[in-house]
Amino acid sequence: MRLRSGVAIDLGTVNSLVHIHGRGVVLDEPSAIALMRPTGHPTMVGARADDLTGKEPTAVKVVHPLREGVISDLDAAASMLQAFLRRAHFHTSLRLPRAVICVPSGASFIERQALVAAVSLHRPRLGVRLVDEPLAAAVGAGVDPLGNEGVLVVDIGGGTTEAALVVGARMVRVRPLRIGGNAMDEAIVQGIKGELGLQIGHRAAEQLKKTLGLTGGAEGAALVVGIDTAHGTLREDRVEGAVVAAALEHVVAPIIESVEELLWEMPPDLADSVVRHKGQLAGGGALLLGLASRLHAATGITTVVVDDPLRSVVRGAAILLERHYDLLAPT
Repeated sequence: MRLRSGVAIDLGTVNSLVHIHGRGVVLDEPSAIALMRPTGHPTMVGARADDLTGKEPTAVKVVHPLREGVISDLDAAASMLQAFLRRAHFHTSLRLPRAVICVPSGASFIERQALVAAVSLHRPRLGVRLVDEPLAAAVGAGVDPLGNEGVLVVDIGGGTTEAALVVGARMVRVRPLRIGGNAMDEAIVQGIKGELGLQIGHRAAEQLKKTLGLTGGAEGAALVVGIDTAHGTLREDRVEGAVVAAALEHVVAPIIESVEELLWEMPPDLADSVVRHKGQLAGGGALLLGLASRLHAATGITTVVVDDPLRSVVRGAAILLERHYDLLAPT
């Protein structure tokens, strides 16, 4: 008898990851698709499509079909995802195949159904179950889905941030925000424009975020090239870490506040286990220099970055797919 095939998918605003049962993570690509104008025929997906962003040929339109963690363009998302699954060589078996798909906890019913539709549009035999991203991140960080210990998880993706208190396979409290790494990049773009009169691209802002973060990094400053807003000429300038930190504060402050509000709502019986297990920082935003220390200072809970934070959500979804599928509610 052939074994049941299975796939875990973290369809993110910035990157999408696909884990195939028995093979591990087989795809990690930008969530982008290039479409021909005016037919809408897909020509490229993933990294190749994303590389065209901002410099598309006139006959091509690049679409990033997710916004704030949920689908904003269903047709483009479905085409992109099916291309990803073909590239991952995901083949359905004779038995009904299974899929576990990660979704932001704050997603509406309609947004959740759009995600299911995108996954199953060309694979009607696929049995789809959804898992909230903070829960998947907690399981990916080592939380036992059958356990009874409370853990604080803060998952910062490209479009969303979710602070949650997780017990086993249950979210006891959650605070979702529709801001994340993309909002940080935009804040840096606007901060440098206002402070230095320099217009930079979002990729340059992302690099400054990674290099300087909230602490200034090892060098305390970095060089960046942009367009002088007063003269329209190209200019290289030195960006001090304090400028980036000040810009990031517009996004970091609401994240800190949401975690503090979550802890105010925490059932007292969870306090001991939450402190013992430390705060678990997951997602790409977990790599922001100085963020773990800021959370510790604000909450009094030691906060650590989970192993391989960029893959913590899909890792947890894969564990649920392979060992605890029945814990997830059918869609």
